[in-house]
Amino acid sequence: MSNSRSRRRKPRGKSGGSSSSRQWRRMDLHLHTPGSSDYQESNASYLDILRQAEIRGLDIIAFTDHNTVAGFAAMRKEVEQLLWLEELGRLDLEEQRRLDEYRRLLEKILVLPGFEFTATFGFHILGIFPQDTPISFLEHLLLTLRVPLESLSQGSATVGATADVLTAYRVINEAGGIVIAAHANSSNGVAMRGLDFGGQTRIAYTQDPNLHVLEVTDLEKRGRYTTRRFFDGSKPEYPRAMRCIQGSDAHRLLRESPNSKSLGVGDRVTEILLREVSFEALAEVLKGSDLSLTRPYRGPANPIDFVQLAREEGESIVQSFHASMAQRGGHQNRVLRDVCAMSNGNGGTIYIGVSANPKEKPVGVRDHNGAIERLQTAVSNKLTPEPNVHIDNLPSQGKQIVRITVLPGQDKPYAIEDNLFYIRDDTETSLAVRDEIVRLVHTGHETSQAEAALPPLPPIGQLAPKITDAPSKVVETPRTGVEIVKSEKRKGTYYHTVRDLRNGNLIKNVTRSSARKLWHYAITKVEENGAPKAAEIAWQGNIAVLHVRKKNDNVWYDLAMREGDTIHYFYGVTDSGLNENWLSLIEKAQ
Repeated sequence: MSNSRSRRRKPRGKSGGSSSSRQWRRMDLHLHTPGSSDYQESNASYLDILRQAEIRGLDIIAFTDHNTVAGFAAMRKEVEQLLWLEELGRLDLEEQRRLDEYRRLLEKILVLPGFEFTATFGFHILGIFPQDTPISFLEHLLLTLRVPLESLSQGSATVGATADVLTAYRVINEAGGIVIAAHANSSNGVAMRGLDFGGQTRIAYTQDPNLHVLEVTDLEKRGRYTTRRFFDGSKPEYPRAMRCIQGSDAHRLLRESPNSKSLGVGDRVTEILLREVSFEALAEVLKGSDLSLTRPYRGPANPIDFVQLAREEGESIVQSFHASMAQRGGHQNRVLRDVCAMSNGNGGTIYIGVSANPKEKPVGVRDHNGAIERLQTAVSNKLTPEPNVHIDNLPSQGKQIVRITVLPGQDKPYAIEDNLFYIRDDTETSLAVRDEIVRLVHTGHETSQAEAALPPLPPIGQLAPKITDAPSKVVETPRTGVEIVKSEKRKGTYYHTVRDLRNGNLIKNVTRSSARKLWHYAITKVEENGAPKAAEIAWQGNIAVLHVRKKNDNVWYDLAMREGDTIHYFYGVTDSGLNENWLSLIEKAQ
């Protein structure tokens, strides 16, 4: 069952990037078979599953039964038995027909072995492997993950005490597999959406370097509250942008009814841009950082425009847009400032040739190859040290858009012309003030003795206070916006200490005239109105919404939180900085 891939289909969409040899392929990497004890059609054959995959136009599928590889092993054994009978010249007509059908379908569809492992506390993890992986090797992996020997052939989702999530990630990755968090945003998912606890655990489970992909059930939805948007790298505590894909998690051939939650083969499909249909090419993309190489497949509808999707999500701390990169008018300098700022932060993506307004048509970059070379030269010549960036191009509405992918810097601080240090603050790029430069230096040299001697950051309840306002309900401080920690008047001018809620850093001696946009807003509120009185605040437990400010599609919140006798006021908080408790409160207030 070597499954060679000599034949190639025509591409189903336009290629992103500069390589015209790559093609969009359709995959469903989460299919159960009769090898799972909860499979809903016991009479279905493995040929039936392959035929249904062909009908749905799939190029790549994976058999991922619960804590077993019994399904893939059964199909492989059936094929090997038919090949043996053929070699002996003992095939009857029905057996010959089945073997011919297997040959045809396995030539057309890449079928990969895998499993859906149930980790400690019931979290589900997919492991996907090359098609020629020995069954004994995969069963050994499951035993290493503490699946009981007697359970290896049962295909049950419940197998008792097994390995923890992080161990499972590491073991599957080190074995050469693709590691996918199954239905991460729903039941048994590692994102633990809807739960009021587990913040640090959620961070560990979704940011671990051995995890390659999040499988989600809302990939085709738009808006601020989708799983893909939550894990796009804009949240300080989730700095690694995660690739999100979708799979059917099919437990039957066909969906029972249009409204049924029990999906069939190919009911949730992801398209992937591949150089060839092989496990190696698949792993190269899924383990890589170019998130535009996968997209939800929407049937005969127009293919998804990755640039337009980014515009609809809007500018953020990790995403910016520039209609031009011309030197005249300072456009190129603004692009370089974003590169510098994102290198000093958690990285990000910059799109050139398109505005942030999704309703405006893209301008495009006429000579995109030349533009890429000029940008590479400018980044190399003007930024010190040279940041880690990748520059390529993507199509959008018939225009070519230049994209700069900025990786988080490992040698901070980064500067333009040696002395201009920039940072990214929500949707703005600004010159760093003194205290921010000190923190960047501290981050870049945190192992040095001099920096180790720096005093610790002053905490608000240990930087991220956890306020209990109901049994088992924990509230953390927002992760975007600012707090005015202290204000004092000197010679008629107020000087403020501002806390950046993204990282807890304190910036001292900020005045109303020197403050940048968000700080200026917060300082103006404090100087003109003072802090609201506690008795006048509409508390919901220990938290409250003070004010909601909207502009176009952007929304900012002013919030309050009680910690004992102390009240903290947070200004300019965005959705990306809020956990479920805050979001629930805001939904009630609107």
